[in-house]
Amino acid sequence: MTVKALLFDKDGTLFHFEATWESWAKSVLDRLTQGDTDRACAVGADIGFDYQEGRFARDSVVIAATSEEVVNALGQHFDQTAYELEAILNEEAANAPQAQAANLQEVLGALRADGLGLGVATNDAEMPARAHLEGAGITDLFDFIAGYDSGYGGKPAPGQCLAFAQKLDLETSQIAMVGDSLHDLHAGRAAGMKTVGVLTGLATEEELAPFADVVLPDIGHLPRWIAQIDMT
Repeated sequence: MTVKALLFDKDGTLFHFEATWESWAKSVLDRLTQGDTDRACAVGADIGFDYQEGRFARDSVVIAATSEEVVNALGQHFDQTAYELEAILNEEAANAPQAQAANLQEVLGALRADGLGLGVATNDAEMPARAHLEGAGITDLFDFIAGYDSGYGGKPAPGQCLAFAQKLDLETSQIAMVGDSLHDLHAGRAAGMKTVGVLTGLATEEELAPFADVVLPDIGHLPRWIAQIDMT
């Protein structure tokens, strides 16, 4: 069946994960610990981030979790309320550097020109997500932008996927969910969508392949895959 729309994860899919979130994690820990390196190292270890090396562990809560879940993990270490912690996380996320996984204006613009509907479903909050998309100059290319706090829940639940299909009045089988993590692929499959894994996050091809219809190096390879689907 022809693919009529694509729903993208954001971090690790539209943008390289490490370039964005390793810088973000260090900024958050510096801010919360007021520059106390020893404490930053200890808190970082608890959330799966090596502060000294600037690297995430593969099972870090930050990789696929919602901001709310990260707040819960941090809350045991700091006196701020959950609301205050989330505000800090979102502020630092909005200012985090972004490294595009492909030329987003070119790739997404071409997909849009081919008549595909486009959406974003992220476990980030909607506010920083929109800031990232706006910074890349691509907000207007999307029909739908949802964070975990937009009213549809977060991945791996299928709420965002189902809302996107409803927005475009499409069958979920006509849509592909594109993401770098198992959360993305599980959400897409739960909604009845095709699933596309990309290798611009931290997951390997071996990890993604059992839950994906195809695994691509990055989203720049989507047009060729869609053309192949259309020919079958």
